Amino acid sequence: MPEEETPAVPAGPGSPAPADTPRTAVVIPAAGRGVRLGRGAPKALRPLGGIPMLVHAVRAVARARTVRLVVVVAPPDGAAAVRTILDEHPLPDSAGATDVVVVTGGATRQESVARGLGVLTDDVDVVLVHDAARPLVPAETVEAVVAAVRDGAPAVVPALPVTDTVKQVASPPGGAAGAPEPVVATPERSLLRAVQTPQGFDRDTLLKAHAQAPAEGEGATDDAGLVERMGVPVVLVPGHEEAFKVTRPLDLVLAEAVLARRRATDGF
Repeated sequence: MPEEETPAVPAGPGSPAPADTPRTAVVIPAAGRGVRLGRGAPKALRPLGGIPMLVHAVRAVARARTVRLVVVVAPPDGAAAVRTILDEHPLPDSAGATDVVVVTGGATRQESVARGLGVLTDDVDVVLVHDAARPLVPAETVEAVVAAVRDGAPAVVPALPVTDTVKQVASPPGGAAGAPEPVVATPERSLLRAVQTPQGFDRDTLLKAHAQAPAEGEGATDDAGLVERMGVPVVLVPGHEEAFKVTRPLDLVLAEAVLARRRATDGF
């Protein structure tokens, strides 16, 4: 389908890197419905500061100077609409010459990411996977992930220390939702990290991980999990408190506040 693979006109000054220059690409799966935010448009298309959250996510990763290709994986029935939205909100000049491609997603996140990987150009050697629901990730965090991959790490994840005490429970009982759950362990908090995105990978490593992943079910909850299953080491770099995931209505309120502060102080 033409609307799935046609790149956007590059935004801003400059020209694309030569074909033989390695590039960093970002795959943004945005095919989920996001039911915890309530009824309405898919989560990635909910407005944030008057602009769809997906647009913010694309702009956020494109601000990183190393990113030259962004692949947006749209809902199965919404590729044309997503393409139109992105064309209506072009990248700012600060994004440089970054191509934006839209492809149709699958039934699961794992399948959607795999479809995004399938359209990468041959000159891409580092691949990031970023949640559309993390629209405010700073460019510095993106750059830190890319730098760690280029320094030799096959898989890199930004993360923050866990500040809450975490309890491990037994398998949920078959009773009503909200029923008491028995605690079986209290993990050592100092050894836990809350992971964020973008997660970065050597291209060959990520392709191999997806090729070996089971086709049935939801698979791993993140791409680093697929890499871990192969026995390949995953390393963490510092995340950022503003790279939080917008999942529930309260998260959207916080995102609006962060965006308003950025617009007032940074001309964001």
